[in-house]
Amino acid sequence: MERSATSGAGRRDGREGLKLNLGRAPVIAAVDLGETKIACFVLKSDGIRRGERTLTTAGVGYVQSRGVRGGAIVDVSEASRAIGQAVERAEAMAGVEVHGVTVVTTCGQMASHRVSAKIVVNSRSITQADQARAIAQAMATLKLNRRKVIHMRPIAWTVDGQRNVRDPGGMSGRSIGLEMLAVSMNEGVYQTIAHCVERAHLQFDGVVAAPYASALAALEPDEIELGSICIDMGGGSTSVAVFAGGVLVHIDSLPVGGAHVTKDVAQGLTTSLIGAERIKTLHGSAIASANEDREMIEAPPRGDDPGAGPVTAPRSMLKGIIAPRVEETLEIIKDRLRESGALELGAGVVLIGGASQLAGVREVATRIFDRNVRLGRPGRIPHLAAAAAGPGFCAAAGVLQRAAFGPSELADCHKTSATRRRPPVDPNANIMVKAAAWLRENL
Repeated sequence: MERSATSGAGRRDGREGLKLNLGRAPVIAAVDLGETKIACFVLKSDGIRRGERTLTTAGVGYVQSRGVRGGAIVDVSEASRAIGQAVERAEAMAGVEVHGVTVVTTCGQMASHRVSAKIVVNSRSITQADQARAIAQAMATLKLNRRKVIHMRPIAWTVDGQRNVRDPGGMSGRSIGLEMLAVSMNEGVYQTIAHCVERAHLQFDGVVAAPYASALAALEPDEIELGSICIDMGGGSTSVAVFAGGVLVHIDSLPVGGAHVTKDVAQGLTTSLIGAERIKTLHGSAIASANEDREMIEAPPRGDDPGAGPVTAPRSMLKGIIAPRVEETLEIIKDRLRESGALELGAGVVLIGGASQLAGVREVATRIFDRNVRLGRPGRIPHLAAAAAGPGFCAAAGVLQRAAFGPSELADCHKTSATRRRPPVDPNANIMVKAAAWLRENL
């Protein structure tokens, strides 16, 4: 059932009772906004197993994606309706009403930026105010044009030159330094996502970058510490998160995914998109196999002509369509990682996302990256049904894991679309005035 104005009024009428219920049993909801599916995972407080660091979801719901294409929302009505349907299915399974959701997505041309700062400490010990000053000074050096910062993650702190400090709070020193990773997305896409969520009569609790969340769900602690490249191969995009030394050090995204492979197959075999997806899933591969020249496959013809017969082609032709697109995508990711300096930080590669399940993708990635490659799954939620336990559901699972176990952000990057805009800062103002203005506007 779709969320309607009537259901929205009912939600508002019962808001006070809902707040009381949330006080006793908080509910966390994550919505994975992708090009092929929209999924919702719901977690209640009693589903957190802190000893084992695992989770038990209360409800899962997903629907075919609508209104999302090419890394952006192209139809707000369709997207909000699909979000509402996915949330309602998760609510029905969980037996709770979801109040607000955190959206995890690759939309908005996500990218990461390294910034740094060094400040003099005036007190005997380092305080939160000192750390806030360092963050503000670092962010004041970042020039972003119509982009929204969604993550602020520390890469390294230093105290009087001492490196590898995890948390300088309470330490003694005359100066502190900070190297930080800021992850940003297109501001217009961010505001559109917020609008879609609000149209579904839900509170918008912010955006999490899909490769970051997916990595939290799929990577083992040793992989995060020793270094790993997590590649999320989704329907509409391929994104990557790199961890080293226990922290996130790089994020990037490419607007090419499994849906582009499907379109290539549909064009190459002159079949429909639905037929191409089925052929790709059943017979597709990114590497050569025995007898593929003699093995024939059939695909449904385009159109509704009842007299048209199926399209017949050798399986080698299908491989010849799929392999170049997969290889090109992974080669571009590798080149961009090399240019950023992040390629050598990852000791191994972990593939996640629905497109990673295509036969042969792992072998192609092993050859291109020349290092160990494995397929990742949301391992911290062991009870999930098979339909929701695959690599394509890591992103939603990672949002729940982040909410339950961290890590927390350096500052709250979420700002609702209703926040009042302040007048621009004088460009000739000193750096502390600019830093304070940036914090007011963005945090």
